[in-house]
Amino acid sequence: MIIVSDIRLPLGSGEAEAAEAAKARLGNPGNGEYHVRKMSYDLRRGNPSQICSVVARFSDEDFEKELAEGKKNVSFVERKRFAPKIGLEPLAARPVVVGSGPAGLFAAYLLAQYGYRPILLERGADVDSRVNAVSSFFETGSLNKDTNIQFGEGGAGTFSDGKLVSRIHDDLCDYVLHTFYRYGAPEDILVKSKPHIGTDELRLVIKRMRQAIETNGGEVRFLCRMDDILTDRGRVVGVRSSMGDIPAQAVVLAVGHSARDTFEMLAGKGLTITSKPFSVGLRIEHLQEDVDRSLYGKYAGDPRLPVGEYNLSARAGGRGVYTFCMCPGGEVVPAASEMGGTVTNGMSNHARDGKNANSAVCVSILEKDFGFNPFRGMEFQRNLERAAFAAAGGEYRAPASDVGSFFEGKKGLKIGHVEPTYARGVVAYDLWRILGDEYSGAIRDGILAFGKKMKCFGDTEAILTGVETRTSSPLRISRTEEREAIGLQGLYPCGEGAGYAGGIMSAAVDGLRTAAAIIEKYRPE
Repeated sequence: MIIVSDIRLPLGSGEAEAAEAAKARLGNPGNGEYHVRKMSYDLRRGNPSQICSVVARFSDEDFEKELAEGKKNVSFVERKRFAPKIGLEPLAARPVVVGSGPAGLFAAYLLAQYGYRPILLERGADVDSRVNAVSSFFETGSLNKDTNIQFGEGGAGTFSDGKLVSRIHDDLCDYVLHTFYRYGAPEDILVKSKPHIGTDELRLVIKRMRQAIETNGGEVRFLCRMDDILTDRGRVVGVRSSMGDIPAQAVVLAVGHSARDTFEMLAGKGLTITSKPFSVGLRIEHLQEDVDRSLYGKYAGDPRLPVGEYNLSARAGGRGVYTFCMCPGGEVVPAASEMGGTVTNGMSNHARDGKNANSAVCVSILEKDFGFNPFRGMEFQRNLERAAFAAAGGEYRAPASDVGSFFEGKKGLKIGHVEPTYARGVVAYDLWRILGDEYSGAIRDGILAFGKKMKCFGDTEAILTGVETRTSSPLRISRTEEREAIGLQGLYPCGEGAGYAGGIMSAAVDGLRTAAAIIEKYRPE
């Protein structure tokens, strides 16, 4: 195929205009198929424009090579088909996948497509029951430890913005996007430079993927928690679940970054578990219209432009400070999964039409901060969550502050034009007392630095809500090049929880690569 890039078009142009521009750049060859690959926006010049890349396909690859040769911003890319080759070693039992987040879901999906009939275990409920449980928690403060924003069908990403942006450059990113689209995601995820599904649309997609797994012989067991891994002489022979023992020769461990009880269980299994840096911080809320004005200036409000979003970073006190999981037109949500701990996260629907925008402002936590011990890293997170819970008086309310009071290092919550969206309610508190001077000072300096890039970050009436602790896993489970855990043959750690991904896209790709490793080693039973 040919990729024609850096096509500049007037604002509001569509697929047809992009295809015509690509065709003209190629010299108007006949019998080709064209579709937009990516679309972004440029407002730096006096006349705003769209910048896109277009994929052109012809029946003959040799013709494509000749057509692309010598043309500026035109490149030939060899077509690659993801097709793992089935291995020869017999698989004595059905593979077990633990966790139905993006990594586990895509691992189970691929295994089912290839006839392996996987058993997918999920400690939480199916997505419809999960929505009801989360809504009940928002209203009453009654937390279900196994079915919540962290646990349940689809993993933590089910209650997020559904971002599909990733820093990894893997051919399988396109496979993930097209699979999501195949099962009902909006077509624009195939085009946008910053694709997202939205939590409302993502729930439908996840359900349909689960049904595809079942149609192809897989089995999904909800409210089924893995309590132990059964081993014999250094290899997996099964898993012990809340529904009984399941024999298994290959177990995909895709439990997500919040499965602390599972990580503690793994400590005695002979695995190599190391610490890794992570981040903690606070959620910041601005008016979405102020974000748009900061980004688009006089063009803010133009319906041809997408809802504004940002990704900012700075250095402060020797630490990185950055925005994380920005949710345009979204809300700050209670994301606890343990009793007595307050956790925040952000969520947006596909339309991103809420009044506020929110993002985590996070500061990097280094391994030396918790003694290079991964389990102390978990305890570091847990202690912050408990401190936030106590500061707000319990019932999973959240401590909060306006930015002006936070800058002054004092208790204060002045509600002006930005109203907090956290469902369980917020309580005025001096957030420095929770995070401490070093981390709070870094966040303050980060916000000041961001204010030089975006005017909305200079708004002292913006609201900070705490705490954000589940940005990533504090540990990594070491694995071989064949993706088996070092120290336990047959265990395949993958995704965010195992320390190999960060976000829906990279976790899904890691799940696919892990399933492919099993396929290429074993043949189905």
